[in-house]
Amino acid sequence: MENEFTYEDYQKTAEWLLSRTKHRPQVAVICGSGLGGLTNKLTEAQFFDYSEIPNFPQSTVPGHAGRLVFGFLNDKACVMMQGRFHTYEGYPLWKVTFPVRVFRLLGVDTLVVTNAAGGLNPSFEVGDIMLIRDHINLPGLGGQNPLKGPNDERYVSGS
Repeated sequence: MENEFTYEDYQKTAEWLLSRTKHRPQVAVICGSGLGGLTNKLTEAQFFDYSEIPNFPQSTVPGHAGRLVFGFLNDKACVMMQGRFHTYEGYPLWKVTFPVRVFRLLGVDTLVVTNAAGGLNPSFEVGDIMLIRDHINLPGLGGQNPLKGPNDERYVSGS
């Protein structure tokens, strides 16, 4: 499972986005099921359909809008994925994680990932927010990991 994208592919996508928006996000939010409406809270919002963004996979899950949204949330520059793509849609991990590397090249230094997760606590109600502090990486047990391969220091240094 080698990553078929090159650093230059990620860079091309980041440059395409930066050339089309004035926003310079510091925070990225990957909105899971039920949280896509968070993008409505952004001020000065600017929307990009995944279909128009170079190299971006397409979300096929019903209810996932398939848009990247730039704007401000509480005066903090943000980019949000309104819907995402998954391995169960047939995408390899290196495609599913494509936006995260692009976010880094956009200047993002904080990533928030949300999902619709269940819980065993009987006091939880639908819509409760919970913090997942650990997980079992089942694909990782089978050797699938999006970080597999050589480390590329350009993501750290930004050069």
